[in-house]
Amino acid sequence: MPSPPLAPIDSPLDLDHLSRMTLGDAELEQEVLAMFAEQAVRLIAAMVALPAEAGALAHKLKGSARGIGAFAVADAAASLEIAVQTGHDQRHAFAALKEAVTEARAAIEAMLKP
Repeated sequence: MPSPPLAPIDSPLDLDHLSRMTLGDAELEQEVLAMFAEQAVRLIAAMVALPAEAGALAHKLKGSARGIGAFAVADAAASLEIAVQTGHDQRHAFAALKEAVTEARAAIEAMLKP
């Protein structure tokens, strides 16, 4: 099931969704984004180190991504989760997830610059 955006967005982050989830608290938004960026890196590294855990790790990343409005990451993580469950092309799904995470992290980095 695809994630929410009702209108197309050009950013890897749905900032309206993020604002709703943080009740418009800009400081909380920054804290949550920084935590997500770090978590995403750790989870991607864990998927490489522990391929047998990739499905569970992708599931965790999917939930975190949906929480901050990184819906492309959430959708890519869901695709990897399904690929693991069905035994289909996990390499392609993992590459797509890494690309989505890279784009989201770049957007987060740009937002967090002083």
